[in-house]
Amino acid sequence: MIYTITFNPALDYTVQVEKFEIGKINRTKSENILAGGKGLNVSIILKRLGIENTALSFIAGFTGKELERKIRQYNIETEFIETNRGYTRINVKISSLEKNSLIQESETALNGNGPEITENDIEKLLQKIQNINSNDIVILSGNIPKCINENIYEIICKELDGKNVKFVVDASQKLLMNCLKYKPFFIKPNKEELEETFNTKIETKEEIIIYAKKLQEKGAQNVLISLGGDGAILLTEKNEVYYSNTPKGQVINTVGAGDSMVAGFVAGYLKKKDYKEALKLGIASGSATAFSAGLAMNEEINGLLKQITIEKI
Repeated sequence: MIYTITFNPALDYTVQVEKFEIGKINRTKSENILAGGKGLNVSIILKRLGIENTALSFIAGFTGKELERKIRQYNIETEFIETNRGYTRINVKISSLEKNSLIQESETALNGNGPEITENDIEKLLQKIQNINSNDIVILSGNIPKCINENIYEIICKELDGKNVKFVVDASQKLLMNCLKYKPFFIKPNKEELEETFNTKIETKEEIIIYAKKLQEKGAQNVLISLGGDGAILLTEKNEVYYSNTPKGQVINTVGAGDSMVAGFVAGYLKKKDYKEALKLGIASGSATAFSAGLAMNEEINGLLKQITIEKI
């Protein structure tokens, strides 16, 4: 079984306006309310790719009830912990068509804080993960609220250490680095995060590979460095290095693209047990979401596969 864990989920209220102007009334061209949060995005894409999974998260108030309802509409198994201090946050995403441009859009985000998660709530989560078994996959995705111990990812890894569980970690620098000693199966920093981690400027593919290998030396098994529109580089546990291009398309919405890449990689690996195929499906999934108004559908993902070429470096 695959488990995703999301500490700070949200209802994403996404709107598109002709041209966003601060201090004025803006009329929307379109609007939608979606279940958000990095781990939940991973769960949705996994499900669309035919991979069953269970979503663990925290919810609060009427917004939390609506979030849970939306996730269950995808027929995803949920194990949500309800906290009674505050409300599940609402994130507003404004997509604006800029002046003198027919294609490029800017994105503005207003992200809520979310509810208070207590030590008792965390203890309930730690009790739930005791049911995770050998060979299960646990995906830790996204940042955490300020009210939670900053070592929570490390605590979860420690709780499950010795169970032969595969960890996937997609999080910011400190959360990620604290987990490396538990040998995560897969991590996905982007180029900017890699630069931040090692406090350096990276200019070439060769330098990307050098610093990605340093993450492997610290414990990561498979390291995927996302380069945005320039593709991605994968270093595998078998000492293989692959480069993938990015398919062509119009970027409409980048929200969830990285989460879709994580889901695609995991799904590709589970289906084929082949890292080249995992990389290919990861790139297709991330790109398809970037080219969509919301999270990509299976048909959109499969439609991009033929554009993707994997090259061994």
